[in-house]
Amino acid sequence: MSDKNSYFNRAHRLGRIGALISILFMVGIPIVICVVYDVIPSFNEVITTAVGLLAVYVPTALSEFVSYTPMLGTACYITFITGNVGNMKIPCALNAMEMTDSPLGTERGDTVSAIAVSVSSMVTMAIIALGVVLLVPLQPILQNPTVQVATSFMLPALFGSMVVTNVANNKSGEYRIKNRVLTMLAPMACVIAFHYLVMPINGKEGYTMIATIPLTIALAYIMYRTGIVKVEKEGK
Repeated sequence: MSDKNSYFNRAHRLGRIGALISILFMVGIPIVICVVYDVIPSFNEVITTAVGLLAVYVPTALSEFVSYTPMLGTACYITFITGNVGNMKIPCALNAMEMTDSPLGTERGDTVSAIAVSVSSMVTMAIIALGVVLLVPLQPILQNPTVQVATSFMLPALFGSMVVTNVANNKSGEYRIKNRVLTMLAPMACVIAFHYLVMPINGKEGYTMIATIPLTIALAYIMYRTGIVKVEKEGK
């Protein structure tokens, strides 16, 4: 138990330090550039520009934090620092846990998730560096209409694989959740109905996630209390 607590305490401590360092770099570099080149914007200019961006990205960031952290465990620090959360880190973490039979919410799952996200981050940096070097030689290929059409399906394919993985897997640590898929059908139907009958949710995905997370939790609790969703220990 002490070893487990030591691992989690060390992981959280390093994660917090890394997050603070990354914030200092993200905020400090623009400030240094503005000071060096004497192009410091006024407070009104900053607020005017930031309000629109914050209205879009703050709900998305909050919803990702609430929904993705239970999946990633302590790997959430490096995930949110390096980015590409939904289209890269989450699929890597979920697939790694699925391949190693490491359920969500366990120490093993947390460790596998951290390894998967770390390797994914290193591979991403290597590919980006290679892409910068080969950007000009590969430009004719990247501008090919066929390639552009194919790349437009990459994100739906990634999220589709995530949905299949979650729907097919009814494990949660040392427990097995029967009829787990039913908890996602009603929120999904509400989102689809709102999108087509009320207004499109394009650009408002963060607000949508914030609304559907408590709805999903409430429905799951109701289904559990009424016996529709059952929680059983593995091996029984």
